[in-house]
Amino acid sequence: MAVAAPSATIRSFSAAMSPSRRLRERMIVRSTGPSVVPILTNLQNTCTTPLPVLRRVADSMTADLRAGLAQEGSSDLKMILSYVDSLPTGDEKGIFYALDLGGTNFRVLRVQLGGKDKRVIDSEFEQVTIPQELMFGTSEELFDFIAMRLANFARKEGGRLHLPNGRKGEIGFTFSFPIKQTSIDSGTLIKWTKGFAVSGTAGKDVVACLNESMERQGVEMHVSALVNDTVGTLAGARYWDDDVMVAVILGTGTNACYVERLDAIPKLQVQMPSSGRTVCIQPLFRL
Repeated sequence: MAVAAPSATIRSFSAAMSPSRRLRERMIVRSTGPSVVPILTNLQNTCTTPLPVLRRVADSMTADLRAGLAQEGSSDLKMILSYVDSLPTGDEKGIFYALDLGGTNFRVLRVQLGGKDKRVIDSEFEQVTIPQELMFGTSEELFDFIAMRLANFARKEGGRLHLPNGRKGEIGFTFSFPIKQTSIDSGTLIKWTKGFAVSGTAGKDVVACLNESMERQGVEMHVSALVNDTVGTLAGARYWDDDVMVAVILGTGTNACYVERLDAIPKLQVQMPSSGRTVCIQPLFRL
């Protein structure tokens, strides 16, 4: 950390130095300054990866990407399908909710979008710490707790952000644990990570678990999209800039997603709804 000293202190220190000492300091700086340049130049030349090596790395990665798109288990890159066939355009308007479950904390968000003219009109969020006993409890206990806190948050709707009467809220569910996604709004849990050991959830549809808990808690919402944090990042960026094609997460796990052509994904066996022109793929890089 660099700390800036007051100018008065610097002047006092300079005045206290003898002329001969100041001269020696200037000579040292002048004599050592030019010698740094060849050292840095040599360091740069030594550390620079040759262009042919970079091209081989890129070609190898491309081959792994294509293998992962062609068939399950044929590549170290999982190339998980997100089933997102369209991304925000910036024209979206209305009130939307989001729930982000990524670890020991989860976040709930309410946002009012105003389209290209107003973009994000207003937003409110709340972060909740999951009690440790629920991390080792049952699936019903965990999702009931999440739904209860979501219900409390929804009841705090003020005059600025509120849904029209009779309208059921749409919620996006960001679930940052290994799942096998089967559609835009369903996915079965493969296993818990990040210190969780919740019983009775593996192999179950996490969206169904949340929807059932919201119904028990009287929350008038339904999950319209289940996404990984990388896909959520890409969708959020696309609302502002339709040129964005890649999103990266650098955290406990390092992951990325990008937009791919449907005709480049042989392993996709289902008919995609809507335009069917794009889909987000998660290579699942792990550090």
